[in-house]
Amino acid sequence: MGINFVPAEEDGTKDWSNVKEGDVVILPAFGASLQEMQLLDEKGCRIVDTTCPWVSKVWNAVDAHRKKDMTSVIHGKWKHEESVATASMADDYVIVLNMEEAKYVSNYILNGGDKQEFLAKFKNAMSEGFDPDVHLKKVGIANQTTMYKDETAAIAKLFERTMMKKYGPQKVNDHFMSMDTICDATQERQDAVQLMLEKKDEIDLFLVVGGWDSSNTAHLLEIIEMNGKTGYHVDMADRIKEDGSIEHRKVDGTIETKKDFLPKGKLTIGVTSGASTPDKYLEDSIERIFLLKALERDAVSA
Repeated sequence: MGINFVPAEEDGTKDWSNVKEGDVVILPAFGASLQEMQLLDEKGCRIVDTTCPWVSKVWNAVDAHRKKDMTSVIHGKWKHEESVATASMADDYVIVLNMEEAKYVSNYILNGGDKQEFLAKFKNAMSEGFDPDVHLKKVGIANQTTMYKDETAAIAKLFERTMMKKYGPQKVNDHFMSMDTICDATQERQDAVQLMLEKKDEIDLFLVVGGWDSSNTAHLLEIIEMNGKTGYHVDMADRIKEDGSIEHRKVDGTIETKKDFLPKGKLTIGVTSGASTPDKYLEDSIERIFLLKALERDAVSA
């Protein structure tokens, strides 16, 4: 008896060949695609579904789009397992990573464009047989629940205005739909960071604790750096070394070691963590900071 993981490959696919009849399969919080659930059912597996209710809420939104013959515009990362699962619930979809890609789609709706360029740009992020000249007449907004909530809201507003310009205010509800589907835990943390940033001149630096592959944790660092502040994203306390260095993840995803990352003297540090980061990880990381400052104080006193 043992516990095994089925990791996603670089292209988002998974190898289920080692999963046998009667195996207990635990579906993660971000869910599994329809195709994966059908495969596991065919294999005769016992499924334990731990899909987050907020992810299920997004699926309900996508189902509402489908019933109204709308294309789901999903704000997310096309390779992320949650976006893969959400896209599998839609008949027609296109996944946009950010506002830049959303504006590209919006401009195509309003002004048309190079169809082949569109298809090449979203080749990995759209449903099979997608035709931008056909499938962008009615759109509903969905999202990967861990995305930056303000950007999701802005993208929704963009498409609402786009459909209003294209079809007029009287018909906008026939061509556009949006529901609030950002995860509560994600939203609370983003809001808390924004509150701290209102006093950013009083904060010397930020410490962000959470998995390096966690989308919602990465967005916390992005918010901090977009506001011109220094942040360090660690996945565990051990990244903060006794020699005063820190191994941290940068916004671009690269891992860097910075020496003497803590300024000397009295500091005010903003601390936050990812939505599913264990409290112990956060507490241990804070303890490491206190340890370094204690060593600094002892060195001055010696």
